Amino acid sequence: MATAAGKTANEGRSNSDLEADIRQLKADIDKLTKQLAKTGEHGYGTARRAATEGVEQLRAQGEAAFDSLRGNAKDIEAQLMASVREKPVTSLAIAAGVGFLFALLARR
Repeated sequence: MATAAGKTANEGRSNSDLEADIRQLKADIDKLTKQLAKTGEHGYGTARRAATEGVEQLRAQGEAAFDSLRGNAKDIEAQLMASVREKPVTSLAIAAGVGFLFALLARR
Protein backbone atom coordinates (compact mmCIF):
# COMPACT_ATOMS: atom_id res chain seq x y z
CA MET A 1 0.00 0.00 0.00
CA ALA A 2 2.86 2.28 0.61
CA THR A 3 3.83 2.02 -3.01
CA ALA A 4 0.31 2.70 -4.16
CA ALA A 5 0.09 5.73 -1.90
CA GLY A 6 3.55 6.87 -3.08
CA LYS A 7 2.51 6.60 -6.70
CA THR A 8 -0.66 8.56 -6.04
CA ALA A 9 1.33 11.29 -4.27
CA ASN A 10 3.84 11.43 -7.14
CA GLU A 11 1.04 11.52 -9.69
CA GLY A 12 -0.66 14.32 -7.76
CA ARG A 13 2.55 16.27 -7.64
CA SER A 14 3.17 15.61 -11.32
CA ASN A 15 -0.31 16.80 -12.22
CA SER A 16 0.08 19.97 -10.20
CA ASP A 17 3.52 20.51 -11.76
CA LEU A 18 2.02 20.00 -15.21
CA GLU A 19 -0.81 22.39 -14.43
CA ALA A 20 1.69 24.98 -13.22
CA ASP A 21 3.78 24.47 -16.35
CA ILE A 22 0.68 24.87 -18.52
CA ARG A 23 -0.28 28.09 -16.71
CA GLN A 24 3.28 29.37 -17.18
CA LEU A 25 3.19 28.46 -20.89
CA LYS A 26 -0.13 30.28 -21.30
CA ALA A 27 1.32 33.34 -19.58
CA ASP A 28 4.42 33.17 -21.80
CA ILE A 29 2.26 32.84 -24.92
CA ASP A 30 0.20 35.86 -23.86
CA LYS A 31 3.37 37.90 -23.29
CA LEU A 32 4.77 36.81 -26.65
CA THR A 33 1.50 37.67 -28.41
CA LYS A 34 1.50 41.16 -26.87
CA GLN A 35 5.15 41.68 -27.80
CA LEU A 36 4.49 40.60 -31.38
CA ALA A 37 1.52 42.96 -31.58
CA LYS A 38 3.66 45.86 -30.31
CA THR A 39 6.42 44.96 -32.76
CA GLY A 40 3.91 44.87 -35.62
CA GLU A 41 2.49 48.25 -34.64
CA HIS A 42 5.99 49.68 -34.35
CA GLY A 43 6.94 48.27 -37.77
CA TYR A 44 3.79 49.66 -39.34
CA GLY A 45 4.38 53.05 -37.75
CA THR A 46 7.99 53.09 -38.91
CA ALA A 47 7.03 52.10 -42.45
CA ARG A 48 4.31 54.75 -42.54
CA ARG A 49 6.69 57.47 -41.30
CA ALA A 50 9.29 56.43 -43.87
CA ALA A 51 6.70 56.54 -46.66
CA THR A 52 5.46 59.95 -45.53
CA GLU A 53 9.00 61.31 -45.40
CA GLY A 54 9.68 59.85 -48.86
CA VAL A 55 6.58 61.49 -50.28
CA GLU A 56 7.52 64.83 -48.74
CA GLN A 57 11.05 64.56 -50.12
CA LEU A 58 9.77 63.71 -53.61
CA ARG A 59 7.29 66.58 -53.47
CA ALA A 60 10.05 69.00 -52.47
CA GLN A 61 12.28 67.72 -55.29
CA GLY A 62 9.42 68.06 -57.77
CA GLU A 63 8.72 71.62 -56.69
CA ALA A 64 12.43 72.48 -56.97
CA ALA A 65 12.58 70.99 -60.48
CA PHE A 66 9.42 72.85 -61.48
CA ASP A 67 10.81 76.13 -60.16
CA SER A 68 14.05 75.51 -62.05
CA LEU A 69 12.16 74.83 -65.29
CA ARG A 70 10.04 77.92 -64.76
CA GLY A 71 13.21 80.00 -64.28
CA ASN A 72 14.77 78.51 -67.43
CA ALA A 73 11.61 79.21 -69.43
CA LYS A 74 11.62 82.83 -68.26
CA ASP A 75 15.28 83.16 -69.26
CA ILE A 76 14.59 81.73 -72.72
CA GLU A 77 11.60 84.04 -73.11
CA ALA A 78 13.70 87.06 -72.14
CA GLN A 79 16.43 86.07 -74.62
CA LEU A 80 13.85 85.56 -77.35
CA MET A 81 12.25 88.93 -76.67
CA ALA A 82 15.66 90.64 -76.73
CA SER A 83 16.51 88.93 -80.01
CA VAL A 84 13.21 89.98 -81.59
CA ARG A 85 13.72 93.60 -80.45
CA GLU A 86 17.27 93.65 -81.82
CA LYS A 87 16.46 92.04 -85.19
CA PRO A 88 12.72 92.24 -85.92
CA VAL A 89 12.99 91.48 -89.66
CA THR A 90 15.18 88.42 -89.13
CA SER A 91 12.84 87.18 -86.39
CA LEU A 92 9.83 87.61 -88.68
CA ALA A 93 11.59 85.69 -91.48
CA ILE A 94 12.49 82.85 -89.09
CA ALA A 95 8.90 82.70 -87.80
CA ALA A 96 7.55 82.58 -91.37
CA GLY A 97 10.00 79.81 -92.28
CA VAL A 98 9.06 77.74 -89.23
CA GLY A 99 5.37 78.24 -90.00
CA PHE A 100 5.94 77.12 -93.61
CA LEU A 101 7.73 73.95 -92.40
CA PHE A 102 4.90 73.15 -90.00
CA ALA A 103 2.38 73.62 -92.82
CA LEU A 104 4.34 71.20 -95.04
CA LEU A 105 4.54 68.62 -92.27
CA ALA A 106 0.83 69.00 -91.49
CA ARG A 107 -0.15 68.23 -95.08
CA ARG A 108 1.53 64.85 -95.05
